[in-house]
Amino acid sequence: MTKRIFVSALFAGLAAGLVAAALQLWLIVPLILQGELYETGAQVHFTDGAAQSAAPMTGIGADLSRHAMTVGMNVVAFTAFALLMVAGFAIAGLRGRPVSARAGVIWGLAGFLGFALAPSVGLPPELPGTIGAALESRQLWWGLTVICSLSGLGLIAWAGRWSGILAGIALILLPHLIGAPRIDTYFGVAPPELASLFVARSLAVSAVSWAFLGAVAAWFWTGGGRDAKAADNIRP
Repeated sequence: MTKRIFVSALFAGLAAGLVAAALQLWLIVPLILQGELYETGAQVHFTDGAAQSAAPMTGIGADLSRHAMTVGMNVVAFTAFALLMVAGFAIAGLRGRPVSARAGVIWGLAGFLGFALAPSVGLPPELPGTIGAALESRQLWWGLTVICSLSGLGLIAWAGRWSGILAGIALILLPHLIGAPRIDTYFGVAPPELASLFVARSLAVSAVSWAFLGAVAAWFWTGGGRDAKAADNIRP
């Protein structure tokens, strides 16, 4: 069983990490590169009401080593996420609720909600040049939100009673009732249109990547869509 968990997570994490990296290089990295130009002052959003663009954006091919690290970090991160997810598959099977390949998409979307969507309600993805509260306080709130969101989703899914469902909803809402760290004023050097596009694309890429991770992890876990018991041909 242990070997089966690691093998499923390894292949699923590799596949999902490569898909996530490809989407990021296509949709998100160009926005980051442009945001860095505003952050350094190479481009200026406006001066005296007149829009300016003093420097061209660097192409993705100009720094391949940096983008190779993006690919590598995505593979590492999604492999870790896959380990958590497949371990959840194993626990679900022990509780008499085996996970199908199709249900893996729902697990993936639950991961997206817990790790990306819920934290973004208070701390949306930040383009370079965005000013925010102290990093330590943001990290603490993000971690609290992830733990509460995933725990709340688990209670809603597994409690079977209204008391458990209500407790799960309360857990999901708790970090937002506390409130994310804020600054007293808002300012930044990048155009707000660019920042909003970055947030939208970041969440969209995350949703697709998580759904793909759930589907692929469940596919490997069930041995290519077969029944989980029949697929358990990898012995500890």
